[in-house]
Amino acid sequence: MSRKKIKFSKQRCNLFRKVILQMSQNVSAIHLGGSFSCTEILDVIYNILMKPSERENFILSKGHCSVLQYVILNYLGILKKNSLDNYSKSFGKFGVHPEIKNKGINASTGSLGHGLGMAAGFALSNRKKNTFVVLSDGELQEGSTWESVMAIRNLNLSNIVAIIDNNDLQSLERTSVTHPSMYPIEEKFRSFGWDSRACNGHDTKKILEVINNRKKNKPFCLVAKTIKGYPISFMKNNPIWHYRSPSVDEFNLAIKELE
Repeated sequence: MSRKKIKFSKQRCNLFRKVILQMSQNVSAIHLGGSFSCTEILDVIYNILMKPSERENFILSKGHCSVLQYVILNYLGILKKNSLDNYSKSFGKFGVHPEIKNKGINASTGSLGHGLGMAAGFALSNRKKNTFVVLSDGELQEGSTWESVMAIRNLNLSNIVAIIDNNDLQSLERTSVTHPSMYPIEEKFRSFGWDSRACNGHDTKKILEVINNRKKNKPFCLVAKTIKGYPISFMKNNPIWHYRSPSVDEFNLAIKELE
């Protein structure tokens, strides 16, 4: 991937998606749909919000989308291009989920429900630095997530920014259908004493605006309303793209849509 920095978020996000599509031709199950739904979220965190010089932390709790994290780390020059090439040929070098042994990864994740608890540890160790964490809406079914939500407020960890990738699709069904009492998510977080708001999770300007205008005396949760498989027409809201990689014809069509 070219290391030349791109000014506009939409162009960056489309570049990240193209690289993932290219990698998908060597990997049979790449969690493409969920990676595409949170592309704008991770772009805002890595390329706009996070301050590496201040050693701010990021945890990808929805670890099955590690391919996106590795692509962005490569774009930032933290991972070398040949390393990313090796990753596209085999998951053996990096792991299917984020592995702390790899440069740029703050925490090993993938077993859903643990990322927010680890984020609490980072935030507690240094209250002057922000800790960003991205969760899937599916892992809100885990009791450990809500234990962490309560503990974070009890400890008043106002330096935590959690973002829920609310694409409303698990591997097979809609979260709102199987777990309707979980909605509205932002109200659940407010009931625990958090500041929480919702916005379009594919609008980078809105994501940035909402996070920057959060209450700084409380932990914050953004419920990012996203679409699984976005913006590819035949992938959007189709749960099959949680698992499979595109055929050659599907790959060509997806690349054409991104251009």
